[in-house]
Amino acid sequence: MDPASPQVVVVGSCMTDLVSLTPRLPKAGETIHGSKFFIGFGGKGANQCIQASRLGARTAMVCKVGEDSFGNNYIENFKKNEVCTDFVFQTGAAATGAASIIVNAEGQNAIVIVAGANLLLDSEDLTKATAAITGARVIVCQLEISPEVTLEALKIAHKGGVRTIFNPAPAIADLDPAFYTHSNIFCCNESEAEILTGVQVRSPSDAEAAGSVLLARGCHIVLVTLGGEGCVIVSKEDPNPKHIETHKVKAVDTTGAGDSFLGALAFFMAYYPQLSIEEMVKRSNHIASVSVQAAGTQTSYPYRRDLPQDIFS
Repeated sequence: MDPASPQVVVVGSCMTDLVSLTPRLPKAGETIHGSKFFIGFGGKGANQCIQASRLGARTAMVCKVGEDSFGNNYIENFKKNEVCTDFVFQTGAAATGAASIIVNAEGQNAIVIVAGANLLLDSEDLTKATAAITGARVIVCQLEISPEVTLEALKIAHKGGVRTIFNPAPAIADLDPAFYTHSNIFCCNESEAEILTGVQVRSPSDAEAAGSVLLARGCHIVLVTLGGEGCVIVSKEDPNPKHIETHKVKAVDTTGAGDSFLGALAFFMAYYPQLSIEEMVKRSNHIASVSVQAAGTQTSYPYRRDLPQDIFS
């Protein structure tokens, strides 16, 4: 394996975030005054890729943006974050994906996404990126691009012996069963777990129950993230589910915290494979907890130099 080639490859979405900070989330039909507006870079795939890159991973992004200013700016953003852009394709057939985000004073958010060019990433694009995917140590996928293309990417990686992380977000109830069997790590939050399993997730024990359902569908390891309550691990190898708590912090903005966690997890899987999954989750939890203490999505993601160095030992 060429150490100069990308070790973490993310196949997924890029979104331009249009963010409004408000005292509270508006009710239906209501207009309220916000305190601040800014444009940021988002999209689950790109977020995860950039967090992995900031921790020191050699990364590549496989995605599609529009031939517009948002698309051009996004490519520059990847370059600034040292992400390989060889497989960032541009199209004139749709606009770059956009997300309208409202964040209240408690740091909770409401988000509307318009996927745009993300949905035009296709099999032909994956073919161009196949060598990078099969040459990586870890590939990460989500559902903000076409589910068929996501599954194809997971199958390419799986066939090539590459470890896979799948984040079924946004969740779809009738997920193709092949997603479960092609995911080394299947990671969802409470609401996604509920949509996929029908189990209402309100506590770590609920998360264990939902995780067990997903495990029975063919997953190897299931992670159910619980926001400030940490993460529950359910694994085929270990009959005892584990609840990994995270230390409590004052959240400024929770947008993208799950992506920070997954980007960190991909980094540790690629570069610290000797660690237990519990230890990887613990360290990834810590990195995500740093991200919620600053505003914005990628702007809140820490660099390796900003973190306690024992995380990397």
